[in-house]
Amino acid sequence: MSKPADEEQPATKVVTPQSLVTEEEVKAALRLDKGSDALLKSWSMVYFTKKGDNYACVVSSVQVQYSLNQENMEVVYIAKLNPCRHVKDLEGTTSVMFRKESEFYSNLVPELNSVLTEVGQKALRFPKCFHGCMDKTKEVILLEDLRPQGYQMFDRRRGLDVAHITLILKELGRLHASSRLLQAKTPDQDLAVTHDFLVPDIVADESMGYRDVFHRQLDQSIELLERFGGYERSIAWVKSLKLEFVQLLTKHLGRSKYNVVCHGDCWNNNVLFRYNDDGEPVEVMLLDLQINRLSSPATDLIYLMYTSLNGEVRIPYLNTFLDTYYDTFNIVMEAAGMDMIFTRSELLKEFRSMNGLGAIYAMMVVPFMLLEPEDTPDMDKAENMEELLMEVKKKTLIALDKNPLVKARFLSVFDEMMDLGLIP
Repeated sequence: MSKPADEEQPATKVVTPQSLVTEEEVKAALRLDKGSDALLKSWSMVYFTKKGDNYACVVSSVQVQYSLNQENMEVVYIAKLNPCRHVKDLEGTTSVMFRKESEFYSNLVPELNSVLTEVGQKALRFPKCFHGCMDKTKEVILLEDLRPQGYQMFDRRRGLDVAHITLILKELGRLHASSRLLQAKTPDQDLAVTHDFLVPDIVADESMGYRDVFHRQLDQSIELLERFGGYERSIAWVKSLKLEFVQLLTKHLGRSKYNVVCHGDCWNNNVLFRYNDDGEPVEVMLLDLQINRLSSPATDLIYLMYTSLNGEVRIPYLNTFLDTYYDTFNIVMEAAGMDMIFTRSELLKEFRSMNGLGAIYAMMVVPFMLLEPEDTPDMDKAENMEELLMEVKKKTLIALDKNPLVKARFLSVFDEMMDLGLIP
């Protein structure tokens, strides 16, 4: 029997990212962090990130009041939350990304740190993970809050300088090398078997929905180059790239003779820095492991170099940067009494073999990341990927007239590719 038209209907509960955090999850994080004697008294969600800081998830914080040994105390956890968006194209991808990151923190990092400390090396620089819920559409990860230690994000629009990029490269070298040490513990069993979350590749796997994103970003790049003028060779190259970029992604993001555990998404917004009193960066923390993979170390290096550096830093200092990475990798290998897996020249060759991938990453990321916060598209309002990408395109074209960094950072990639002979 149908209800009368004028009868009040029950309100539909609106699910927001912040509503996904439950008291049981807060208790679980508190217990792991402070011990079983810590008693939760109250907690609240506090949103603190700015528009444009995060894309694949929502980042908030949980302020927790608790008592321990008859003392009242407070702690804050960083909450990574399913964004609860209506972009159906990416729902499955979101679940995979959260599982990859949660298991990386909870299962793999302790093993990597164990092999490092065995040979007298310091633990990797990741935040502590205190809880992970992987229920589909309700994913939550609760992490250590690094702000009290002085860690902060570098302005993504400026481009990293030598001091900042050096810290990242050293930590990537330690991450990559530690995975070789861990693999050596079980030479007959691949890390992709013992840690199967490394296998799904968010970018290269066609089922994840990102190939259409790349295709549309290539189209946008053609439009941008046409608007700038004087880049006919680059336009022709990008058009040809559209025909083979799937094969290029599959080739370069797959397994390699130099297999290491890769961060997968190491760019400006996925690292935090701590500074000394003179404003110089002295420590780095790596974050956001949602696209981790087992592949060539050059995939991390190429992604970092072409998304987070301006051409005037990347081009003249490239060999210095690769030397810094190599030396740090080698320190770990020597401490373990193991041989290096590549020479300096082989590392450079591997990096150069992926220049095309670097250009694709730049076309994918740079226009978006250089938007002013107020110009960043509202990802929560898009109902499908096509609508979202159209909004990104619109905002990017507007940004060209407001932010000269967009043009300079973007075109430096094509100028470099022409100088290298990659663009005929």
